[in-house]
Amino acid sequence: MHFQVNPSKIYDASVTVPGDKSISHRALMLGSIATGQTAIKGFLAGKDCLATMSAMQLLGVEIDMPSSTEILIQGCGLNSLQKPGSDLNLENSGTAMRLLAGLLSGQRFSSVLRGDESLSGRPMGRIIAPLTLMGAVIGSDPDGTPPLHISGGMELNAIHYDLPMASAQVKSALLLAGLYADGVTSITEPAVTRDHTERMLGTMGVTVVNSEGKISLEGGQQLDGCNVNVPADLSSASFVILAVLLAEKADVMITNVGVNPTRTGVIEILQGMGGDITLENKQLSGGEPIADIRVRSSQLSGCNIDPALVSLAIDEFPVLFVAAAAASGETIFSGIAELRVKESDRISAMSEGLRNLGIRIDEQPDGAIIQGGQFTSGTLQSYGDHRIAMSLAIAGTVASDSVTVKDVAAVDTSFPDFCQCMAKIGADINLIKST
Repeated sequence: MHFQVNPSKIYDASVTVPGDKSISHRALMLGSIATGQTAIKGFLAGKDCLATMSAMQLLGVEIDMPSSTEILIQGCGLNSLQKPGSDLNLENSGTAMRLLAGLLSGQRFSSVLRGDESLSGRPMGRIIAPLTLMGAVIGSDPDGTPPLHISGGMELNAIHYDLPMASAQVKSALLLAGLYADGVTSITEPAVTRDHTERMLGTMGVTVVNSEGKISLEGGQQLDGCNVNVPADLSSASFVILAVLLAEKADVMITNVGVNPTRTGVIEILQGMGGDITLENKQLSGGEPIADIRVRSSQLSGCNIDPALVSLAIDEFPVLFVAAAAASGETIFSGIAELRVKESDRISAMSEGLRNLGIRIDEQPDGAIIQGGQFTSGTLQSYGDHRIAMSLAIAGTVASDSVTVKDVAAVDTSFPDFCQCMAKIGADINLIKST
């Protein structure tokens, strides 16, 4: 599949985007080990979250799906997961693999976590090392990549762990393992990362203490099932935001978006570049802040992106690369080496794509220096990375002529019906079956 993108006239509209992927993953896992029913509304029925749902069902959890955005989980309690009859295939989801590695390290049975070709090349040593310190036994390929073979029946002990780099996935894996450990598990992080796990654990009755950057959890606490209303995903909303900012004259409202302060770095950065973005109708739902995001077309200016905001916008840097490429002047990104081990090497993939659209970009080991300019037409490779594919598609809406983005099937992992949603604001992005 590929995107065929034509220069577009974005117009005023009000739109919604799919549910938050991070929260959907966590609701499935925590609801499964809670006692009683957890009802999820606003669920993201993308391939990544459906892989997590399938894994939990293989672990013996009864899960029903009354509609594409509703999930009913009959929680089996903290210690009642069952040995799966086969390996757990997590497709392309690094979140699912890393969090489940923590959850399954404390089970009485052994399990194997696998993924697709892309996930099978992603580093898992960053979770294997601290989980091993807790007493887990996890095998992997010699280079620390999947599949992961997790031994059952291990007695986990609580540890304190200083994260060497900011990672919500590693933090969450250790908190989930900590539920099964003897004692208080604590983690310090070098920079603030998304805290959906801590918030949802609290909603389900688990005491999680965050004191001056040290997150602590005592093992053995039971979870209670609850209702989870998943807000719209800010990462998905960022593509709409970018399209509107780059348009000539548009005013668009994106409704009911999660604006957790550990996720809003993309908004802060774009506002710092001159983007007209405001939050309206702010409220709290299930421990998560939500708001409507109003975006107006703006003239963006390049700047030196504050590395302190990196952990608050780690998934949105492909969007920010496009914003920088369309801005006036120079933009400097640094401290984003983590992007090289995502679904693709996102620094390299975005640098290549933008160069093919006529943009001057100097790739650095941990970032890039981008000179703003005018996008030309071109044929671009997404490397099977959903965020690369969608970011380059948005660039195509303001290019001088049509743009083709190849290998875009993975967009369904996070943003089903992406083209239809973008069409509601006037973006001419068409999904074409490759011949």
